[in-house]
Amino acid sequence: MIDKKRGRLTLPSEANFYDETCEMLEKLGADAIRDSDGTYLPDEIKDIEGVDIYTNFFPTRGHNEFAETVPFERSRFFLISDFVTATSDNTKIDFLKGYYKKQLIADYDYDPKKWWQVIDRSTGEVVDPSNWEIDKEKDIVSVKTIPYHVYTVNFLAYGIWDPVQMYNHITNDWGDEVAHHIPFDVRYEKSSEFVEKNLEKWLQENPKTNVVRFTTFFYQFSLFFNEDAKEKYVDWFGYSNSVSPEAMIAFEKEYGYRLTSEDFVDQGFYNSNYRIPSKKYLDYIDFQQRFVSNKAKKLVDLVHKYGKKAIMFLGDHWIGTEPYGKYFKNIGLDGVVGSVGDGATLRIISDIDVPMTEGRFLPYFFPDEFYEGNDPSIEAKDNWVKARRALLRNPLDRIGYGGYLSLAYKFPKFIDYITKVADEFREIYDISSKAKPYKACKVAILNSWGSIRTWGAYVVAHGKWFKLAYSYSGIIEALSGMDMDVKFINFEDVKKGIDKDIDVIINAGDAYTAFSGGENFLDPEVLANIRKFVYEGGGFIGIGEPSAYQHQGRFFQLADVLGVDVEKGFSQGFDRYFTQETKDHFITKDLKEYKYGEEKPNVYAINEKTQILKYENNEVYMAANDYGKGRSFYAMGLSYSLENTRLLKRAIHYVSHKEDILEKYFAKDIRLEVTAYPEISKYCVINNSNEKVKSIVYDGDKNAHEIEIDAGEIIWFEE
Repeated sequence: MIDKKRGRLTLPSEANFYDETCEMLEKLGADAIRDSDGTYLPDEIKDIEGVDIYTNFFPTRGHNEFAETVPFERSRFFLISDFVTATSDNTKIDFLKGYYKKQLIADYDYDPKKWWQVIDRSTGEVVDPSNWEIDKEKDIVSVKTIPYHVYTVNFLAYGIWDPVQMYNHITNDWGDEVAHHIPFDVRYEKSSEFVEKNLEKWLQENPKTNVVRFTTFFYQFSLFFNEDAKEKYVDWFGYSNSVSPEAMIAFEKEYGYRLTSEDFVDQGFYNSNYRIPSKKYLDYIDFQQRFVSNKAKKLVDLVHKYGKKAIMFLGDHWIGTEPYGKYFKNIGLDGVVGSVGDGATLRIISDIDVPMTEGRFLPYFFPDEFYEGNDPSIEAKDNWVKARRALLRNPLDRIGYGGYLSLAYKFPKFIDYITKVADEFREIYDISSKAKPYKACKVAILNSWGSIRTWGAYVVAHGKWFKLAYSYSGIIEALSGMDMDVKFINFEDVKKGIDKDIDVIINAGDAYTAFSGGENFLDPEVLANIRKFVYEGGGFIGIGEPSAYQHQGRFFQLADVLGVDVEKGFSQGFDRYFTQETKDHFITKDLKEYKYGEEKPNVYAINEKTQILKYENNEVYMAANDYGKGRSFYAMGLSYSLENTRLLKRAIHYVSHKEDILEKYFAKDIRLEVTAYPEISKYCVINNSNEKVKSIVYDGDKNAHEIEIDAGEIIWFEE
């Protein structure tokens, strides 16, 4: 058994903070110290006995002395101008309008006539390069246009300020004293050579570093800012910042076809996580992942040569190193560390197959949270309670914090709370690492991405709320700490045949998005295999606009399975007689208030067999349906809440015909959850609320006993 008062915790530190660092190490039982963006660790801190020293290494930023010598090798990306309506036969387009000119500039080093595109968005046609000209002094494209057609310019730009360092720079008000990091691209020869030689030099100069933390490797996720230095576009999974003509030339040689700017710009959507990925885009992702994994492996091998461990921060420049991609293991990393915003983001990290996983808990020790009059322990409590559910399902090996310890030190209430968190985490790890948790059912999340987006479904930007995402992200968050075995599958997986051990398939999302599936539901083989799966006894859960695509008289292509469809206005002349709610249903037994998120109007029951569980405003909000030997459940949305977590759990049990085991390791009160480890005869009850709760709890044999548990508390029991 580990020392429950020490270990598995990383703290940030900084210069001129030696005594306080020693104090915090002792108080929290930390066994590792790290630097942060904008700080460094002096020798006196690196010499503290009994702790590992984590040191950031930025392969492709933070080396301006080199970057300034190779301006041609700066990072690049294709961007789209504003949509401009022509009112005459010649139109001028200021293509940089709306972008932050301290972050990027136009790239004229590659011939714009070859690499750029002007597109008539009214027709979708590419304008012949002979019909447009560039004023390079003013960054203006003049186009011969058809009046009242809409036009855009796809242009190539240089990145001249790393966007993450820029964000940190502005947030922390570093001013002119801290240089703007210029990013560069290892696709180019000099940059590739520099990265390897510079790392070896750095390793020689930093003998006291035990763990090299790559932040991350080479390519930043998509992040552009507007003219006010505010976020303009972000996609945590976006590849926009990994594009270069050099890459496109190499791609054409390997794949036999040429990519264009439009393949990356994608009508202005930039192949976002919500777009159904095209074959070209999937080919490019695969191409870049292979390239990045090979380059990253060389750096990791160098670190190992010097007797140090290599870990990767799951953020910033991580494109190409997606941990659920085919080539990630080739890199040979010793660990992965990432920021934990909730249970889902924790599972993104903890489910990665590496020797060590570590989570950075919130809040970061930054001045946007640590300022006079604020109580950062509020966010810390919320973060811990959400993350703890997921930890109990698959624990991280370590936790930690980032930012400036000198800031956090001024908030003793916060320090006291995270001390409690550290001790509680070590206890959880000590128990949960010895055995696998009990799993009631196997659930498959079906979308266009499948396993490559494991636990990353519905994410736009890490840990942020989005209006058209929260109605679905609640599914992932609920499942992250639920007693279910969860996997992520795509439509090709369905066509190959649905695994026999899957109990329930969940398809959820807005119509025509990657997560609902769009045109994939025009494939008869996909539809037939799902229907067969349910008809023979499987369960299907559809949320939002599942299987949605207007085709052959249906909007929900699996309306027969779900028992519901959507009125799009085409069939208003038909009467809808099926409106009677089914009372006292198994699924809704614990439900008092249904928080669906964003409304999906005009859903109706297709026949009298549909069990309507929630009917409001002349619309079906929830329904259940029998289909052969199987069952389905439909819900308008599922934002995250304790009630909705219980609702989803009951729905899974119902559609999988496992109602009889619902109360195995179960708490009556929805504010509580039970996680069990039958192999070692232990289970725990967690209180996910800010209130003291008294409730009946059932063990693995469904024996009932009453407990009283404090707000946010965890209690362990022996069976």
